[in-house]
Formats: sequence, structure tokens, C-alpha cells
Amino acid sequence: MSGQRDRIRISRALLSVSDKRGLVDLGRALAEAGVVLVSTGSTAAVLVGAGLPVTEVAEVTGFPESLDGRVKTLHPAIHAGLLADLNRPEHAEQLGQLGIEPFELVVSSLYPFERTAASGADDAAIIEQIDIGGPALVRAAAKNHANVAVVTSVAQFDGIVAALADGGTTLEQRRALAAAAFGRIADYDRAIAEWFLAEPDAPDVVEGEFRFAVAPLRYGENAHQSASLWRDPSGRGLAQAEQLHGREMSYNNYVDADAAVRAVLDFDEPAVAVVKHANPCGIAVAPPRAPDAIAAAHRRANDCDPVSAFGGVIAANRTVTLGMAEAVAQIFTEVVVAPDFEPAALTVLSAKKNIRLLRLPAGFTQPATEFRQVSGGVLVQEPDRFAALDPSSWRQVTGAPVDEETLADLVFAWKACRSVKSNAILLADRGAAVGIGMGQVNRVDSCHLAVTRAGSRAAGSVAASDAYFPFADGAQVLLDAGVRAIVQPGGSVRDAEVIAAVEAAGVPMLLTGERHFFH
Repeated sequence: MSGQRDRIRISRALLSVSDKRGLVDLGRALAEAGVVLVSTGSTAAVLVGAGLPVTEVAEVTGFPESLDGRVKTLHPAIHAGLLADLNRPEHAEQLGQLGIEPFELVVSSLYPFERTAASGADDAAIIEQIDIGGPALVRAAAKNHANVAVVTSVAQFDGIVAALADGGTTLEQRRALAAAAFGRIADYDRAIAEWFLAEPDAPDVVEGEFRFAVAPLRYGENAHQSASLWRDPSGRGLAQAEQLHGREMSYNNYVDADAAVRAVLDFDEPAVAVVKHANPCGIAVAPPRAPDAIAAAHRRANDCDPVSAFGGVIAANRTVTLGMAEAVAQIFTEVVVAPDFEPAALTVLSAKKNIRLLRLPAGFTQPATEFRQVSGGVLVQEPDRFAALDPSSWRQVTGAPVDEETLADLVFAWKACRSVKSNAILLADRGAAVGIGMGQVNRVDSCHLAVTRAGSRAAGSVAASDAYFPFADGAQVLLDAGVRAIVQPGGSVRDAEVIAAVEAAGVPMLLTGERHFFH
């Protein structure tokens, strides 16, 4: 606004507070400075009881307080006095025509909703503490901070008393008070929203950038870290999964289960992923015509690295059958997450005291946006999705044309590799991972790790790399192990060197043109 006044003398103040601490001292300082005090209900009673002159709001509005005090200040005679911008001559003229006097100060503390909600009071008592008029007063005064100072905390009283001695509030002071006021309103409204959305017996909400905390966790990634689960009220993902059995989920359980779900939902075929420390140690789809497809997929996923599967988390993209449940029951497993469980499967797995069983919500959807906190801020991105899943768009740069079976394995490996932490190398054979190298700081080490884990199964497998080979050395590790085909994005300045090495080995290599880093 142009022509803003800096220092504004306080001539008229509106006081309406639920927190009466310091009220009398502030009221006395204002009265002694010649400020007209306008007040409501119990606030006016306290001031009058201290012998201070007070004008009741009902005298200003010509309308009595009504509905048990629900309607007091919601009146044009009040809000016009708060919202008039006296830097505009037409506003001052209209106030005169209406016979309304402006305010230069609003002092308001809101009904104690948060305290009442935390006290265990019943719903009716809590709802009664949802303030309507108070936030309206505060917002109006804060919006019009060019003309009005707004106080929302006892801690701000001393600044107002000092301003009285200095001839009024400054624009800088009023702007800072307005910022604090809008922050208070935002916190207040958020607390109300969280109460409405919270499940019965939900714990108190903690402060943070993300809201809707509904359950504390025993601890975080380590025992000395506190943690809680926050649910998006509109989400249909892992956070909304129904726990059917087992001890409470831990922070690490959720992280691993989310990684496992990410891995299997890329596949249309029945698929199972086994995850440990947020990395797949096995991914597989069911072979064609398997009589119990999801049980077969689980068996093949577990066979990739049965040592690492111990204590892992399993996700399936189909209902867990009795056959799969009987196999899982033989292996120590932390969590099984799936769209559903056959009743017989649930009976078998529920006999294991320590296993946690999660049923995904109907209409499960992956988030439309991903967030990651960094110091001082948050990174936001679209989730990684496949754009190059049609192998007809891939470019074969070495070797003889691949047959149908090899191409199917390359497509499987390319899908499965996306869920492995970068740098990622995945070896696969007939729709199952046989060796995975993940999370290494250079690609050649990931190649060595994948080959080592695969052992003799590396020979005749196909290999997928989530990003290009920066040098030929990584590809050479795979070639020396006997892989029969490679799929990778390409795009390195040394592509020609890598292509030459693979061509010399007579091995087909296909380039997708699409990277899938996962950090």
C-alpha cells in the first residue's frame, strides 16, 4: 500500500482474550495512556473488576452477545473499524458516514482448543472451543497492519506498553505482529483439522513440516531416535495399509515395506520382492502356467539370495495364497505386505508371533509427488515412472538380434533394476533376479557384487544397469561372468568404448535412452 503511515498512536483498542494473564496490567497501561477500551464478555468483566473503564462490544454493535457467546464481534461495526485503510480517503469518509470509529489495536487470544482436545474432553466440549470470532478479528487486523497492531500472545504485551510511551506502534512492529498472528491462526486451524482427522486414541500431534501424525513409533532408524508415522488424509498407500497381525510396525519396517511395494508394482505378472535395508535381495515373477503363481514367484525371489532374505520384508502384487504362506512361515520374516491374504494363508502366518501382516488399501495408488527433506528445505519431484518400457523403442547396438525369451528377460531386468539403489546392476534369468549389486559408489563395484552374488548363475543371465557405463570396465566384468545380453540407458561420452568391448564379446546390448537413478 502506498502512503503507509509509520508510527500510529493507539486511541482505541479491542480486547477479547481467553488467556487472562497480564490482561489487567495491559488494560491499565492502555487506559492511563488515554486509550478507549472496547471488550467482550469475560474479558470486559475482568477489566471492569479492576476498576478500568470499558465499552462493551454490544454497545458498539447495538446487538447483544448471543448463542452462549458464539456471536459477539462478528458485526460490521467491529470489522469495518478493523479493516478500514485510513491511507485511503474514501475509507475514512465511509467510516464517518457509517458512524464507525477505527481501532488501532486488537488484543486476542483464541479459545484453548489444543488444551481442551488434549485433556480428554468429549467431542461436544472440544467443538465448543473452536473459535470463530477470534480468528476473524486477528485476520482482519493482521491484514490491515498498515493501520492496526494485532497482539496474539502475552509475550507481546511489553512491546505494546513500550510503544505507548514512544507515541505509537511502528510499521515494522505491526508487520512483525501480523506475521506472528497469521502463524498462530495457521497452527490453530491445523490443530483443529488434525483433531477431526485423527483416529480414536491417536497421540498428540508433534510439530513438523508434514502434518496428520497419527501414531508414534517405538523409535526411529535407531533406538535413540524418536519417530512417528504421518498419514496423508487423502492417501491410498502403504501408510493406509491395514495391519492384520503382528507386533507394531517400526520405522525400518515401513521403509523396507515401501521399497518392496515399489519393486513389485512395476509388474503386471504375479510378482514378489524380498527386501532388506530398503534394497531388493530378490525379485521374481511367476513362470508361465505355474499352478500357484504367487507362491512360485516367492520361491524364485527367495532363491536369489536366501541368506539376505532372512529377516527381510516381502511384498506381493497378488493375494497371498496358502502355498506362499507355508513357504514364508519357514523363513524368519519381518513383514509381508500384499493386496490381500487367503483365510488359510492368514491362519498359517498368524501362528508366527513376530511376523507383521499388512493388507494394502483398496485402490492403492503411488504418490503423485515425492518429498525428501534436506537441511533448510525440502526437495520435491515427480515419482520415477517408466517411459521406455516398449522394447521396440530400444536401440540394439551390438550382437545378433535377441530372441523372444532373451528380450523378455531384458524387460524384466530393466523393470526390476529400477527398484535397486544406485549404482544398480541386476542379473536375471527367466523372470527372476539371480544376482544384485546395489548402492556402490562406482558401477564396476556393483558389477562385481552382482556377479559374486549370482555365482554360477551369472553365466547365461542377462544384465541391466540403471545408468550408463562410464567406462568399459564394468561391462567387462559382466562379459567375463558370461552374461548373454545387457540392457542400459547409454549416453556416456565413452559409449563407443563400451559398445566396442561388448561387440568384441559378441554379446547383444540394447540402449533404452532412459536412466533410473534411485538414491
